[in-house]
Amino acid sequence: MGAAFDPRYGEAWTRSQCVGILAMPGVWLTLARVEGAVVGFALSRAIMDEAELLLIAVDPAHARTGIGATLLRGAIAECRSRGVKRLHLEVRANNPAVALYAGHGFRRAGVRRNYYRNRDGETFDAHTYALALE
Repeated sequence: MGAAFDPRYGEAWTRSQCVGILAMPGVWLTLARVEGAVVGFALSRAIMDEAELLLIAVDPAHARTGIGATLLRGAIAECRSRGVKRLHLEVRANNPAVALYAGHGFRRAGVRRNYYRNRDGETFDAHTYALALE
């Protein structure tokens, strides 16, 4: 978690946040491993026929190797197996992962103005995306 999220944006979740959500119904965590070491993860939750990709992260040492795309495809497949019809996510507007989401068919659904604030006080919009799975 700590390596995958740039600390200036404060987007990494705490241990207690992770433990708390993992105990909730409909939540699942997928790990990506290389030679036994965890190098990425995707955290998702489904409620009825909708789901949200809460977090997806790859260790920077393994960035741009396809791990993020594999995790995203895995989350989409798991959603389909659970009968999810629409998968949502939210991302900071200047996050390079936007290209990954668009490449997998996600379309921008909305904007939350000045939603994120970095440690210097600079604000960034949050973009919400959705993918129809029907």
